[in-house]
Amino acid sequence: MVMHHIPVCPFSQRVEILLALKGLGDAVEFRVVDITKPRGPVVHELTKGTNALPVVEVPGRTPIKESLVILEMIEGMYPEPPVARTDPHEHALESLMVAQQGEFVAAGYSMVLNQDPRKAGDHRERLLASYRAMNDVLVGYAPGDTFFFDRFGWAEVVFTPMFMRFWFLDYYEDFVLPQAPDYERVRRWREACLAEPVAQQVDFEQIVKLYYDYAKGAGNGALPSGRQRSSFAFEPHWRDRPMPPGDKYGRSATDAELGLV
Repeated sequence: MVMHHIPVCPFSQRVEILLALKGLGDAVEFRVVDITKPRGPVVHELTKGTNALPVVEVPGRTPIKESLVILEMIEGMYPEPPVARTDPHEHALESLMVAQQGEFVAAGYSMVLNQDPRKAGDHRERLLASYRAMNDVLVGYAPGDTFFFDRFGWAEVVFTPMFMRFWFLDYYEDFVLPQAPDYERVRRWREACLAEPVAQQVDFEQIVKLYYDYAKGAGNGALPSGRQRSSFAFEPHWRDRPMPPGDKYGRSATDAELGLV
């Protein structure tokens, strides 16, 4: 199989984590897509004219997109060792957690893309509400004390990349999960997910630097006003760039200030 992806994309990282848990690092060939440029005809055809990534070419079969669908396909193709619970009832329980991911993703990305400081509080409350809902599912349905079950598994594969991407909220929005009972279980889960050795494909510095344009309201490779280079550009390498200014509502940094030229 061949997967066309953006290296820093959380949806791609979900697949990378699953493959790592199964010891299948060589089962998929990864081909990088530069989102600072228009999609090429091959990728455009594979995604049926959409911008959806990752997308997987399956030999002799229809290409598959959407990360959750790709995860299910790989789990079915390579059932050993299992990552999803094999007992139908247990898988239903972890699926209740996975069902929370849509609102969680939407709340976090809406918050970082917001450019109106007057609406920052509303976005913060939306994200906190999502965390409370996740906490409720963990308290009500998770048999495990730290992870959902007794190990890093299916729900963790889905959520860990998002916990990592939301480091941009820590940096650009000063977001802190409150020290309150409503967040105690989800905090313990999040911290365990972030520390999981098999899920270290990205780090805090990388996320903060590459997602600066998101913090300025320009997502998916778009350019903020007055800029010529995307923060998602491959060169210069992100490790060679300075940390961006944390005040997303203040003056926008230039390409030079971001180390992009």
